[in-house]
Amino acid sequence: MQATATVLVYSDNSGTREQVRLATGRRPAPDVPVVEFVECATLPAVLKELERGGIDVCVLDGESTPVGGMGVCRQIKDEIFRCPPVLLLIGRPQDAWLATWSRAEAAVTLPVEPVEFASALASLLREKHALNA
Repeated sequence: MQATATVLVYSDNSGTREQVRLATGRRPAPDVPVVEFVECATLPAVLKELERGGIDVCVLDGESTPVGGMGVCRQIKDEIFRCPPVLLLIGRPQDAWLATWSRAEAAVTLPVEPVEFASALASLLREKHALNA
């Protein structure tokens, strides 16, 4: 297993980014790598980091403004070669269909519930590791 996994967190809200960091801790589960975060508050920053490479999972805030995470997800799935899996933060459980439309691999509701979030993130990291093994 690799020593670290890099998780990009996109939200215009620093509090939401902090919720993600706190819910993850050093690692979301014992069988996945330690997580390092790359935080982005704007779409151009997200695109720059993804073009740089090395991102294992993206966590995108569907409630961000002016560009929501659902639109960002759909855009990066179209534009980024071998786009990392996406965990989408959605405002309401009823928005799950929009997460599917955006082609996110997983979605959890805001505010971030630590156990649910860590489980979803760990699942995506396991899948990413299995594909790269």
